Amino acid sequence: MSTLTQIKYGHVGWLQNSAGINKNIMAGFKQYADQQLTHKSHFFEGRYENIYIDREKIPELQLLIAQATAYVAEILETDAESLQCGFWFNSMQHGDVTIAHTHDDDDELMSGVYYVEAPENSGQLQLGVGPNLLEIEPEAGKMVFFRPDIIHQVSRNCSSRQRLSIGMNFGLKKEFKPE
Repeated sequence: MSTLTQIKYGHVGWLQNSAGINKNIMAGFKQYADQQLTHKSHFFEGRYENIYIDREKIPELQLLIAQATAYVAEILETDAESLQCGFWFNSMQHGDVTIAHTHDDDDELMSGVYYVEAPENSGQLQLGVGPNLLEIEPEAGKMVFFRPDIIHQVSRNCSSRQRLSIGMNFGLKKEFKPE
């Protein structure tokens, strides 16, 4: 039985045993985020929005990616083996925002976010615009999935603590050829 819940613009799921997994993901992030060879991109509002750490460096990422991929396969009604997931970390300190954007640059089928650490008042995920805006409160262990062409942003982190999330894009594996 699925633990996915449908919402306006997408779906919400949860990672089982997230407390222990998040602790190890956070430790790995702290270890690798500021290393010279760690790739960073999307410098907006005084910070890099995307921090790329190889999944092999933090073994718990495999558990997260496997669960997220299973959810996306269920949403798209396809086989999880046909999907690939690209991901990046997004660390927001006090006062940080993530500007409005989409993920429909390439051949993405689904986008998502997973919350590793989400203190109260650390910024809401905002999907859509104007009167159709949906605000989603972040919670550690929560995954939110939405179409890549949905405009989204994150409101200001008003907490005194870091908010850490993992952005994800899903598409077909390059070698996968549907019949």
